[in-house]
Amino acid sequence: MRNKIIVVNAIIMAIVGALAFFMMRSSIVSAASNTPALLDAAKHSALGASARLQVDGLKVERWLTVKAAEPAAADALNKADPTAAGAAATSLCDGIVAAAKTAPDFEGRVPSLVLLTDASGITLGRNGSDLRRKEDLGKTYPVFKAAIQKGQAGSDVWSNSVDQVLASYVPVKNDKGQIVGALIVGIQLGDELGRVADSTTGRPLVLAAENGEAVAVLARSSANTQSLDDAVTKSDKDHGAKESVRSVIDKGHAEAASAGDMMIGAAPLESLGDGKSKVIVASAPAVLIDNAAGLATPILGVALLGIVLVVIGGWLLGSYISAPIARLEEGLLAIINGQTDKRFQLEHAELGGLAFRIDQLLNQLLGVEEDTSDEEGRISRAPSAAAMEAAMGDGGSAASIDATLAQEPAPQYYARLYREYIAAKKALGEQTDHITEQAFQSRIQAMETESQQKGKSVRYKVQSNGREVVLLAVPVA
Repeated sequence: MRNKIIVVNAIIMAIVGALAFFMMRSSIVSAASNTPALLDAAKHSALGASARLQVDGLKVERWLTVKAAEPAAADALNKADPTAAGAAATSLCDGIVAAAKTAPDFEGRVPSLVLLTDASGITLGRNGSDLRRKEDLGKTYPVFKAAIQKGQAGSDVWSNSVDQVLASYVPVKNDKGQIVGALIVGIQLGDELGRVADSTTGRPLVLAAENGEAVAVLARSSANTQSLDDAVTKSDKDHGAKESVRSVIDKGHAEAASAGDMMIGAAPLESLGDGKSKVIVASAPAVLIDNAAGLATPILGVALLGIVLVVIGGWLLGSYISAPIARLEEGLLAIINGQTDKRFQLEHAELGGLAFRIDQLLNQLLGVEEDTSDEEGRISRAPSAAAMEAAMGDGGSAASIDATLAQEPAPQYYARLYREYIAAKKALGEQTDHITEQAFQSRIQAMETESQQKGKSVRYKVQSNGREVVLLAVPVA
């Protein structure tokens, strides 16, 4: 029985564990490889990075507008002497850099480039250097020149052999409201992208732009963007990352595509420059959870632990049930082999009742009944002539005829039986003061009379099974 309990429950546990493992692994892998969700995450990452980059440009524009309205800007542009104008422009730009270091709108960023130009986009001076004076920025950056001539502030990505900055510019007006020049603040593009990446996607970013029929990467948030660079610039018939970037440039709407082991999202920079030629590209992993299948592995460990516990529990439970059953089987075999006085003194929560009923059945089959006298020795029910107490003591057979017992005179027999009964009771520590000899003799005679009416003559022997005193009915004729 023990082995059957263990095997059945272990098989059930193994089946349940295996099903739980495969179902959980399938669900996790399916959820972690949810392509629409991954593409959506990549697109939103690109949109978030694009929005943050544009907001940073707008913050600088707002701050720079205040600086452009200060008299120092217009004064530098009003100087007739080129040398004096250049010196004033450099001084102005240096002051703007110093002010930007503590300005909340810069959030700790420090401009790498500050320029002052005239209304045509010709530079008068820059911060920290006399270089780049009389440079025609209006020719290099037509969008900038057009915005200044219209009196509009703006931001743009300037990425070439000279500049790699996020440039914000505002017009400078004289006291008559006429546009006389422009102030430009440039923040290193790589630093800006790194900051945007840290505050949004947490993954590398690249800034790409249209380059004829191709797409070129203008700037990166970090050096570790090779796979992202390749996805943006190299055509792959199996993946549409480059085509998605091109589509964003053409249509101006954010898109996402698969690119090998990652998803690529691209979003336009609508408020930077012309709002069309440049996009910011963000990546997302190809799976939401790395090693998703491995997350279900602990279920196998739990199932194995369950099988071990089933073995232990089955062994204990089997022993708890098998031991008393074996005891009952051995006792019944002993009774079959002639030990008719064998009884089961079994204390067991589940099988104790069964053992008691087996004892009762044996008593009925062998003509034995329990002592039903009360504390004063009175019989509470009339036992049959073949009755005796609940167990048989010394192994003698109730069916055999005892000639010596039959020849003993009745007075001596009753007196001896009473003495032996009282002695046996006292030996077990029971009180016997309430049992009188007369009541005891009347009881025995009543049982003998009932037995004779049924055609059997019996006399009784006193026996003790170690727990209670019983009377054994012995045929005498």
